[in-house]
Amino acid sequence: MASRPRPSQSSPPDVVGALGEAFIARWLQRQGWTILHQRWHCRWGELDLVIGQSQPELPQLTAIAFVEVKTRRDRNWDEDGKLALTHQKQTKLWKTAQSYLLAHPHLAELPCRFDVALVACQKLSGSVDLASINGDTTAIVKGYQLTIQEYLPDAFRVE
Repeated sequence: MASRPRPSQSSPPDVVGALGEAFIARWLQRQGWTILHQRWHCRWGELDLVIGQSQPELPQLTAIAFVEVKTRRDRNWDEDGKLALTHQKQTKLWKTAQSYLLAHPHLAELPCRFDVALVACQKLSGSVDLASINGDTTAIVKGYQLTIQEYLPDAFRVE
């Protein structure tokens, strides 16, 4: 009789990634951005977050950003996600963003940029030092401590 694989004790990467994206979305909203879309898909790929910015006196959007969120655990191989943003990945994001703008032509004339959010994720077990949780750049979500390592506005340009 063949044995079934045992379930992994760690969460799948897509669960951790979704937690990181939701955490960054909330953080961006507190910074005054509007979340236009989360996990927007097309044939070229996925945009983690599409966010819009407006001025307090103007109701319409004045700029948009496509945010790539990289959520990593300790001892990762890619410098907390920085090395995963290869030229090939950036080109894929650019094509996906172009598809997004084609699908939303009312946004196509706005200034656009690509931001990157690097989030550290630690599975919690045992006691938690609540003094290190500030609710803004560090939070506890579903048994994980999430911390914004770095937020890189206008992180890259595709030529």
